[in-house]
Amino acid sequence: MSESAVIETDFSDLTLLQRGKVRDIYDLSDKLLMVATDRISAYDVVMPDAVAGKGKILTQISLFWFDIMRPLVANHVITADVAAYPTSCRPYAEVLRQRSMLVKKARPLPVECIVRGYLSGSGWKSYRTEGRVCGIQLPPGLEESQQLPQPIFTPSTKAEVGDHDINIDFDEMAGRIGSSLAERVRKLSLAIYRKGAELADSRGIIIADTKFEFGVADGELMLIDELLTPDSSRFWPKDRYRPGGPQESFDKQYLRDYLTASNWDKRPPAPSLPEDVISGTRRRYLEAYQRLTGRSNAL
Repeated sequence: MSESAVIETDFSDLTLLQRGKVRDIYDLSDKLLMVATDRISAYDVVMPDAVAGKGKILTQISLFWFDIMRPLVANHVITADVAAYPTSCRPYAEVLRQRSMLVKKARPLPVECIVRGYLSGSGWKSYRTEGRVCGIQLPPGLEESQQLPQPIFTPSTKAEVGDHDINIDFDEMAGRIGSSLAERVRKLSLAIYRKGAELADSRGIIIADTKFEFGVADGELMLIDELLTPDSSRFWPKDRYRPGGPQESFDKQYLRDYLTASNWDKRPPAPSLPEDVISGTRRRYLEAYQRLTGRSNAL
C-alpha cells in the first residue's frame, strides 16, 4: 500500500465525542468534526485490520451524493475544505484532508432508513420464510437478487456499536418518531434511492439496497452521516448481474463472503484478514468511487 491506514485518530487538542465502527467524531462546541477512518466492520464487528484509504473513498463518495441530493433534502455538511476548519484543527490537517467533514450538530432519528430495490441480504432471508419484508407483502416466486416490482422502504432500529440492528415495520417506526415525520422520511428515502439508482445505473452500477440516516437541526430535517457508499449500500456491477443467487459486488459483501467461508462465528474478536482480501476490498471500493463520480484519481 502506498499509504498507511488510519485505524483511529487521536487529536489531543480536540474533544472526542464518539468512536463508531468507522468514524471518529469530535465536538467543536457549535459543530462536529466527522473523520472517516480506514476501519472496516462486518456483521457489526470491527475487523482487526484496516483498508488503507477507505475513509477517503467513503467521504468523497458521500460528498458527491450530498451535493446531488441537495435539491431533494438538506444535509449536515458545512464544509470539507480543511483550510476552512477552525484553527484548532490545523495541526491535524494532513490526516483530515479528504477523509473528514465539518458538520452541523443534529439530533439523529433513532432509526435506520433502508430502501431495497432488489431482494438480497436480510430481506431475502425474510422473504424466504415469510413472503414479506418488514411487514410488506411481496409477490410469490421471487428469486434471490431479483429486482422488486418497485423499491420498498424497510426501516430498522439503530443499534449501538457491537449490537445488531433489528428490522421493524413502518407502524413501529411511526410509533418511535411520530407518523407525520415517518411518512416524510419514507417519501424522502424512496426519492433519494430512485435518483441515486438512476444515476448509478447510467454508470454501470446497480444499487441493490442502501440505508440512510436523518437528523433534525434547527427544526430542519436533513441527511446525516454518510450517503450511498459501499459501506451503507449493496453495489453490483450491472454488466455481470444475474438474478437467482448472490452477486459480485463493489461493497463489503466481498469481505462478508470471505468471513463466511472462514467459519468465523460472527462474534468478537474478528479474525485477521489476508492481504489479498484487504487489497481486494480497497480495489472494489475505489472502482465504485471512480465509476460513480467519473473521477480517475486514486485517493
